[in-house]
Amino acid sequence: LHPIVSGLKHPTIKISTYLDQLLRPIFDKIGLKTTTTSGFEVMKQVYEWSTYNLHYLELKQIGGLKIETIIRLSRFVMKNNYFLYEDQYYHQIRGGAMGSPLTLTIANCYMFFSERNIVKQITNAGGIYVRYIDDIFIIINWPERHLNKQIDQWNTLDSNIQLKAQAGQSINFLDIYIENINADLFTKVYHKPSYEPYYLPFNSVHPLHMKKNIPFAMFLRAIIYCSTFKAFLDEREDLRMALLLNKYPGKFIDNQFNRVLKKCNITQLLTSNNYNTIRKNIIYNIIEEEKIPTDHYRTMFIHFTYCLNIRTLPKKFHTLWNKYFSESLINEIISVIGTRNVQNLQKQLVKNK
Repeated sequence: LHPIVSGLKHPTIKISTYLDQLLRPIFDKIGLKTTTTSGFEVMKQVYEWSTYNLHYLELKQIGGLKIETIIRLSRFVMKNNYFLYEDQYYHQIRGGAMGSPLTLTIANCYMFFSERNIVKQITNAGGIYVRYIDDIFIIINWPERHLNKQIDQWNTLDSNIQLKAQAGQSINFLDIYIENINADLFTKVYHKPSYEPYYLPFNSVHPLHMKKNIPFAMFLRAIIYCSTFKAFLDEREDLRMALLLNKYPGKFIDNQFNRVLKKCNITQLLTSNNYNTIRKNIIYNIIEEEKIPTDHYRTMFIHFTYCLNIRTLPKKFHTLWNKYFSESLINEIISVIGTRNVQNLQKQLVKNK
Protein backbone atom coordinates (compact mmCIF):
# COMPACT_ATOMS: atom_id res chain seq x y z
CA LEU A 1 0.00 0.00 0.00
CA HIS A 2 1.41 3.38 -1.03
CA PRO A 3 -1.05 6.06 0.15
CA ILE A 4 -1.01 9.38 -1.68
CA VAL A 5 -3.23 11.94 0.03
CA SER A 6 -3.27 15.70 0.30
CA GLY A 7 -1.43 16.99 3.35
CA LEU A 8 -2.72 20.55 3.18
CA LYS A 9 -4.79 20.17 6.37
CA HIS A 10 -2.53 17.72 8.16
CA PRO A 11 -1.63 18.71 11.76
CA THR A 12 2.11 18.67 10.97
CA ILE A 13 1.92 20.54 7.64
CA LYS A 14 3.19 23.86 9.04
CA ILE A 15 6.13 22.22 10.81
CA SER A 16 6.88 20.22 7.66
CA THR A 17 6.79 23.33 5.47
CA TYR A 18 8.99 25.29 7.88
CA LEU A 19 11.61 22.53 8.11
CA ASP A 20 11.58 22.08 4.35
CA GLN A 21 12.33 25.79 3.89
CA LEU A 22 15.26 25.46 6.32
CA LEU A 23 16.78 22.23 5.02
CA ARG A 24 16.14 22.26 1.27
CA PRO A 25 18.58 25.15 0.48
CA ILE A 26 21.33 23.29 2.36
CA PHE A 27 20.71 20.07 0.45
CA ASP A 28 20.56 21.98 -2.84
CA LYS A 29 24.12 23.17 -2.18
CA ILE A 30 25.71 19.90 -1.09
CA GLY A 31 23.84 17.86 -3.70
CA LEU A 32 24.41 20.29 -6.56
CA LYS A 33 26.69 17.99 -8.55
CA THR A 34 24.65 14.80 -8.26
CA THR A 35 21.02 15.95 -8.38
CA THR A 36 19.02 17.83 -10.96
CA THR A 37 15.63 19.49 -11.29
CA SER A 38 15.42 19.97 -15.05
CA GLY A 39 16.73 18.80 -18.38
CA PHE A 40 18.62 22.09 -18.79
CA GLU A 41 20.85 21.20 -15.84
CA VAL A 42 21.39 17.69 -17.20
CA MET A 43 22.57 19.04 -20.54
CA LYS A 44 25.03 21.37 -18.82
CA GLN A 45 26.43 18.51 -16.74
CA VAL A 46 26.69 16.19 -19.72
CA TYR A 47 28.98 18.72 -21.37
CA GLU A 48 30.90 19.49 -18.22
CA TRP A 49 31.93 16.12 -16.85
CA SER A 50 33.93 16.70 -13.75
CA THR A 51 34.67 15.26 -10.36
CA TYR A 52 33.94 17.23 -7.27
CA ASN A 53 34.99 17.44 -3.65
CA LEU A 54 32.33 17.43 -1.00
CA HIS A 55 32.77 20.02 1.72
CA TYR A 56 30.77 19.03 4.78
CA LEU A 57 28.86 21.77 6.50
CA GLU A 58 29.74 22.12 10.16
CA LEU A 59 26.62 23.97 11.21
CA LYS A 60 25.41 24.19 14.79
CA GLN A 61 22.28 26.17 14.00
CA ILE A 62 20.05 26.64 10.97
CA GLY A 63 17.64 29.54 10.89
CA GLY A 64 18.03 30.10 14.63
CA LEU A 65 17.19 26.48 15.52
CA LYS A 66 19.65 24.06 17.07
CA ILE A 67 20.42 20.95 15.05
CA GLU A 68 18.98 18.80 17.84
CA THR A 69 15.69 20.70 17.64
CA ILE A 70 15.51 20.29 13.86
CA ILE A 71 16.16 16.55 14.17
CA ARG A 72 13.44 16.14 16.81
CA LEU A 73 10.92 18.13 14.77
CA SER A 74 11.79 16.19 11.62
CA ARG A 75 11.36 12.89 13.46
CA PHE A 76 8.01 14.11 14.79
CA VAL A 77 6.78 14.98 11.29
CA MET A 78 8.00 11.73 9.72
CA LYS A 79 6.49 9.53 12.46
CA ASN A 80 3.10 11.22 12.60
CA ASN A 81 1.56 10.55 9.21
CA TYR A 82 -2.13 9.65 9.36
CA PHE A 83 -4.84 9.42 6.73
CA LEU A 84 -8.51 8.50 6.48
CA TYR A 85 -9.65 5.77 4.11
CA GLU A 86 -13.21 4.42 4.00
CA ASP A 87 -14.03 5.86 7.43
CA GLN A 88 -10.97 4.19 8.96
CA TYR A 89 -7.88 6.03 10.22
CA TYR A 90 -4.46 4.64 9.31
CA HIS A 91 -0.99 5.41 10.64
CA GLN A 92 1.85 5.26 8.11
CA ILE A 93 4.77 3.55 9.88
CA ARG A 94 7.23 3.28 6.99
CA GLY A 95 8.27 5.95 4.53
CA GLY A 96 7.01 9.51 4.36
CA ALA A 97 3.73 11.15 3.42
CA MET A 98 3.63 12.13 -0.26
CA GLY A 99 1.73 15.31 0.59
CA SER A 100 4.28 16.56 3.13
CA PRO A 101 6.81 19.18 1.90
CA LEU A 102 9.55 17.72 4.11
CA THR A 103 9.30 14.21 2.63
CA LEU A 104 11.11 15.00 -0.62
CA THR A 105 13.95 16.80 1.16
CA ILE A 106 14.41 13.92 3.63
CA ALA A 107 14.33 11.40 0.76
CA ASN A 108 16.91 13.41 -1.19
CA CYS A 109 19.18 13.63 1.85
CA TYR A 110 18.86 9.89 2.44
CA MET A 111 19.72 9.16 -1.18
CA PHE A 112 22.62 11.62 -1.12
CA PHE A 113 24.42 9.80 1.68
CA SER A 114 23.47 6.37 0.37
CA GLU A 115 24.81 7.05 -3.12
CA ARG A 116 28.20 8.50 -2.14
CA ASN A 117 30.12 5.29 -2.84
CA ILE A 118 28.37 4.89 -6.18
CA VAL A 119 29.07 8.49 -7.18
CA LYS A 120 32.72 8.15 -6.20
CA GLN A 121 33.07 4.98 -8.24
CA ILE A 122 31.43 6.55 -11.31
CA THR A 123 33.36 9.83 -11.19
CA ASN A 124 36.69 8.09 -10.58
CA ALA A 125 36.05 6.10 -13.75
CA GLY A 126 35.51 9.31 -15.73
CA GLY A 127 31.73 9.00 -15.88
CA ILE A 128 28.82 11.22 -14.98
CA TYR A 129 26.14 10.56 -12.35
CA VAL A 130 22.94 12.61 -12.10
CA ARG A 131 19.81 11.86 -10.08
CA TYR A 132 16.31 13.31 -10.31
CA ILE A 133 14.43 12.11 -7.20
CA ASP A 134 14.39 8.33 -7.84
CA ASP A 135 15.61 8.30 -11.47
CA ILE A 136 19.37 7.97 -11.97
CA PHE A 137 21.25 8.82 -15.16
CA ILE A 138 24.77 7.45 -15.64
CA ILE A 139 27.21 7.82 -18.52
CA ILE A 140 30.19 5.51 -18.14
CA ASN A 141 32.57 3.71 -20.48
CA TRP A 142 31.91 0.24 -19.09
CA PRO A 143 30.74 -2.97 -20.79
CA GLU A 144 27.06 -3.56 -20.14
CA ARG A 145 27.81 -6.83 -18.33
CA HIS A 146 30.19 -5.05 -15.94
CA LEU A 147 27.63 -2.30 -15.29
CA ASN A 148 24.92 -4.84 -14.45
CA LYS A 149 27.35 -6.61 -12.13
CA GLN A 150 28.10 -3.34 -10.35
CA ILE A 151 24.39 -2.58 -9.99
CA ASP A 152 23.86 -5.97 -8.33
CA GLN A 153 26.65 -5.06 -5.93
CA TRP A 154 25.19 -1.60 -5.26
CA ASN A 155 21.86 -3.21 -4.39
CA THR A 156 23.55 -4.92 -1.44
CA LEU A 157 24.58 -1.58 0.09
CA ASP A 158 21.09 -0.64 1.28
CA SER A 159 18.07 -2.94 1.38
CA ASN A 160 15.76 0.09 1.11
CA ILE A 161 17.24 1.12 -2.24
CA GLN A 162 17.06 -1.38 -5.09
CA LEU A 163 18.20 -0.22 -8.52
CA LYS A 164 16.87 -1.54 -11.82
CA ALA A 165 19.00 -0.87 -14.88
CA GLN A 166 17.95 0.18 -18.35
CA ALA A 167 21.28 0.23 -20.17
CA GLY A 168 22.05 0.65 -23.85
CA GLN A 169 23.38 2.92 -26.56
CA SER A 170 20.32 5.17 -26.19
CA ILE A 171 18.27 6.29 -23.22
CA ASN A 172 15.50 8.71 -22.23
CA PHE A 173 16.00 10.81 -19.11
CA LEU A 174 13.41 13.41 -18.12
CA ASP A 175 12.59 15.13 -21.43
CA ILE A 176 15.93 14.36 -23.13
CA TYR A 177 16.73 11.63 -25.64
CA ILE A 178 20.43 10.67 -25.52
CA GLU A 179 22.16 8.28 -27.90
CA ASN A 180 25.74 7.17 -28.45
CA ILE A 181 26.28 7.06 -32.22
CA ASN A 182 29.76 5.81 -33.05
CA ALA A 183 31.24 7.57 -30.00
CA ASP A 184 29.38 10.82 -30.81
CA LEU A 185 26.80 12.03 -28.31
CA PHE A 186 23.46 12.74 -30.00
CA THR A 187 20.71 14.45 -28.03
CA LYS A 188 17.29 15.86 -28.80
CA VAL A 189 13.97 16.60 -27.12
CA TYR A 190 12.16 13.48 -25.96
CA HIS A 191 8.37 13.38 -26.25
CA LYS A 192 6.52 10.66 -24.37
CA PRO A 193 4.22 8.37 -26.39
CA SER A 194 1.25 10.02 -24.65
CA TYR A 195 2.42 13.51 -25.69
CA GLU A 196 -0.22 15.68 -27.35
CA PRO A 197 0.54 19.14 -28.80
CA TYR A 198 -1.79 21.08 -26.52
CA TYR A 199 -0.62 24.39 -25.08
CA LEU A 200 -2.35 27.39 -23.58
CA PRO A 201 -4.60 28.60 -26.46
CA PHE A 202 -3.65 31.99 -27.78
CA ASN A 203 -7.28 33.15 -27.69
CA SER A 204 -7.63 32.36 -23.98
CA VAL A 205 -8.11 35.18 -21.51
CA HIS A 206 -4.63 35.05 -19.95
CA PRO A 207 -1.95 37.75 -19.68
CA LEU A 208 0.18 38.08 -22.81
CA HIS A 209 3.44 37.37 -20.97
CA MET A 210 2.22 33.85 -20.18
CA LYS A 211 1.66 33.19 -23.88
CA LYS A 212 5.07 34.62 -24.75
CA ASN A 213 6.86 32.39 -22.26
CA ILE A 214 5.56 29.16 -23.82
CA PRO A 215 7.25 29.44 -27.26
CA PHE A 216 10.26 31.17 -25.68
CA ALA A 217 10.92 28.28 -23.30
CA MET A 218 10.23 25.67 -25.98
CA PHE A 219 12.61 27.27 -28.49
CA LEU A 220 15.32 27.62 -25.85
CA ARG A 221 14.89 23.97 -24.94
CA ALA A 222 15.11 22.95 -28.60
CA ILE A 223 18.47 24.71 -29.05
CA ILE A 224 19.96 23.32 -25.84
CA TYR A 225 18.72 19.76 -26.26
CA CYS A 226 19.24 19.19 -29.99
CA SER A 227 22.88 18.36 -30.70
CA THR A 228 22.53 18.59 -34.50
CA PHE A 229 21.16 21.34 -36.68
CA LYS A 230 18.79 18.90 -38.40
CA ALA A 231 17.33 17.72 -35.09
CA PHE A 232 16.84 21.36 -34.10
CA LEU A 233 15.04 22.19 -37.36
CA ASP A 234 12.75 19.18 -36.94
CA GLU A 235 11.91 20.13 -33.35
CA ARG A 236 11.37 23.78 -34.28
CA GLU A 237 8.97 22.90 -37.09
CA ASP A 238 7.04 20.48 -34.87
CA LEU A 239 6.80 23.19 -32.24
CA ARG A 240 5.70 25.78 -34.78
CA MET A 241 2.96 23.49 -36.05
CA ALA A 242 1.76 22.78 -32.50
CA LEU A 243 1.62 26.50 -31.70
CA LEU A 244 -0.24 27.27 -34.93
CA LEU A 245 -2.80 24.62 -34.03
CA ASN A 246 -3.25 26.43 -30.72
CA LYS A 247 -4.04 29.68 -32.59
CA TYR A 248 -0.64 31.36 -32.11
CA PRO A 249 0.04 33.80 -35.01
CA GLY A 250 3.08 33.01 -37.15
CA LYS A 251 4.61 36.45 -36.56
CA PHE A 252 4.18 36.05 -32.80
CA ILE A 253 6.01 32.71 -32.94
CA ASP A 254 8.87 34.21 -34.95
CA ASN A 255 9.19 37.10 -32.51
CA GLN A 256 9.61 34.72 -29.56
CA PHE A 257 12.25 32.73 -31.42
CA ASN A 258 14.12 35.97 -32.13
CA ARG A 259 13.75 36.90 -28.45
CA VAL A 260 15.61 33.71 -27.51
CA LEU A 261 18.49 34.67 -29.80
CA LYS A 262 18.50 38.25 -28.53
CA LYS A 263 18.58 37.22 -24.86
CA CYS A 264 21.50 34.90 -25.61
CA ASN A 265 23.32 37.74 -27.43
CA ILE A 266 23.16 35.98 -30.80
CA THR A 267 23.19 38.41 -33.71
CA GLN A 268 23.56 35.96 -36.59
CA LEU A 269 21.18 33.46 -38.12
CA LEU A 270 21.56 29.84 -37.12
CA THR A 271 23.10 27.69 -39.83
CA SER A 272 24.58 24.22 -40.04
CA ASN A 273 28.04 25.81 -39.89
CA ASN A 274 27.65 27.89 -36.73
CA TYR A 275 24.97 25.89 -34.88
CA ASN A 276 27.28 23.82 -32.67
CA THR A 277 29.36 26.83 -31.64
CA ILE A 278 26.33 28.94 -30.79
CA ARG A 279 24.59 26.08 -29.01
CA LYS A 280 27.54 25.33 -26.73
CA ASN A 281 27.84 29.02 -25.93
CA ILE A 282 24.17 29.05 -24.89
CA ILE A 283 24.59 25.92 -22.74
CA TYR A 284 27.53 27.43 -20.87
CA ASN A 285 25.93 30.84 -20.44
CA ILE A 286 22.31 30.21 -19.58
CA ILE A 287 21.23 33.16 -17.49
CA GLU A 288 19.77 31.89 -14.22
CA GLU A 289 18.09 34.72 -12.39
CA GLU A 290 18.64 34.48 -8.65
CA LYS A 291 15.40 34.55 -6.70
CA ILE A 292 15.25 37.41 -4.23
CA PRO A 293 13.34 36.54 -1.03
CA THR A 294 10.10 38.50 -0.67
CA ASP A 295 9.82 40.77 2.35
CA HIS A 296 6.10 40.44 3.08
CA TYR A 297 6.27 43.25 5.64
CA ARG A 298 7.38 45.73 2.97
CA THR A 299 5.48 44.34 -0.02
CA MET A 300 1.90 45.09 -1.05
CA PHE A 301 0.25 42.64 -3.45
CA ILE A 302 -2.58 43.95 -5.62
CA HIS A 303 -4.55 41.54 -7.80
CA PHE A 304 -7.11 42.24 -10.51
CA THR A 305 -9.08 40.04 -12.86
CA TYR A 306 -7.29 40.10 -16.19
CA CYS A 307 -8.99 41.20 -19.39
CA LEU A 308 -7.74 42.84 -22.57
CA ASN A 309 -9.34 46.21 -21.79
CA ILE A 310 -7.18 46.78 -18.70
CA ARG A 311 -3.98 45.08 -19.79
CA THR A 312 -2.13 48.41 -19.33
CA LEU A 313 -3.33 48.81 -15.72
CA PRO A 314 0.00 47.74 -14.08
CA LYS A 315 1.99 50.32 -16.06
CA LYS A 316 -0.49 53.10 -15.29
CA PHE A 317 -0.63 52.12 -11.62
CA HIS A 318 3.15 52.35 -11.20
CA THR A 319 3.20 55.67 -13.06
CA LEU A 320 0.63 57.15 -10.66
CA TRP A 321 2.35 55.57 -7.67
CA ASN A 322 5.68 57.20 -8.55
CA LYS A 323 3.96 60.50 -9.27
CA TYR A 324 2.23 60.86 -5.91
CA PHE A 325 4.39 58.82 -3.52
CA SER A 326 7.94 59.19 -4.85
CA GLU A 327 8.94 61.46 -1.95
CA SER A 328 6.71 59.86 0.67
CA LEU A 329 7.62 57.26 3.29
CA ILE A 330 5.00 55.00 1.76
CA ASN A 331 7.26 54.66 -1.27
CA GLU A 332 9.36 52.26 0.80
CA ILE A 333 6.52 49.78 0.30
CA ILE A 334 7.02 47.67 -2.83
CA SER A 335 3.81 47.36 -4.84
CA VAL A 336 3.36 44.19 -6.90
CA ILE A 337 0.54 44.00 -9.44
CA GLY A 338 -0.78 40.51 -10.12
CA THR A 339 -3.60 39.06 -12.20
CA ARG A 340 -6.40 36.62 -11.56
CA ASN A 341 -7.94 34.48 -14.27
CA VAL A 342 -11.51 35.10 -15.33
CA GLN A 343 -14.13 33.03 -13.51
CA ASN A 344 -14.97 30.92 -16.54
CA LEU A 345 -16.95 27.69 -16.78
CA GLN A 346 -13.88 25.53 -16.25
CA LYS A 347 -13.06 27.21 -12.94
CA GLN A 348 -16.67 26.72 -11.85
CA LEU A 349 -16.65 23.00 -12.68
CA VAL A 350 -13.16 22.14 -11.41
CA LYS A 351 -12.56 22.21 -7.66
CA ASN A 352 -8.93 22.51 -6.61
CA LYS A 353 -7.92 20.80 -3.39
